[in-house]
Amino acid sequence: MGFQPYGVAFDGTNIWVTNSGSISITKLRASDGTVLGTYAVGYIPRGVAFDGANIWVANSGSDSITKLRASDGTVLGTYAVGFYPYGVAFDGANIWVTNSGSNDVTKLRASDGTVLGTYTVGLNPRGVIFDGTNVWVANSNSNNITRLRASDGVVLNTYAVGWIPKWIVFDGANIWVTNYGSSNVTKLRASDGNVLGTYTVGIYPYGIAFDGVNIWITNAGSNDVTKMRASDGAVLRTYGVGINPRGVVFDGTSIWVVSYDSGMITKL
Repeated sequence: MGFQPYGVAFDGTNIWVTNSGSISITKLRASDGTVLGTYAVGYIPRGVAFDGANIWVANSGSDSITKLRASDGTVLGTYAVGFYPYGVAFDGANIWVTNSGSNDVTKLRASDGTVLGTYTVGLNPRGVIFDGTNVWVANSNSNNITRLRASDGVVLNTYAVGWIPKWIVFDGANIWVTNYGSSNVTKLRASDGNVLGTYTVGIYPYGIAFDGVNIWITNAGSNDVTKMRASDGAVLRTYGVGINPRGVVFDGTSIWVVSYDSGMITKL
């Protein structure tokens, strides 16, 4: 792994990890963790997403996003976005990037990187996810999440959650968001934003992933991962990992957790 690993994505075969302190991204084979390559991207890479063929990396320190071919890591393009981009999501045709420093999100056409729009959201937007129709953004300094229509970027509503929301995931019916400052996660019904529950987890919850049945949360302050049943929020187990865990992803079989201060990735 590189220095200060942060974001993580799965491309169907391999795991990709952004190294925020090394200005690079590492590709590992999911079956055995073998490092297949490390590729240069922009400065302070954070969020990462897979579009079915390519990997997209938000370069927080370069105000840009890099597109790499997943098969061999070739850089296909680097495109300017807003100030201090953070999270990345794919909606089936377009890439959405949260710009934490300019309080907006940029929508780019995945095929060629053309900017299709920039839309104002809350303060310090971080995590972003697509639910099949709409895009959801966690606004860390507004303590809420914004729901935008993916087709045109119109803001449909904003919903209050916990303190300092960070990352966000969709379970097929509901939206889950980690509340870093509240040490809990909020579950909202995707159809209308109604809060279905708030559940206590570890200290400083950060990354979040869904495995088809359960929700997994990295707790940056307690150096562990919480496994929670998605149906009712019951905590099933807590696993110790490295220091300051951040990104987490499910590969269809295993959960991968990136530990920022340990410079490692753990497979559960």
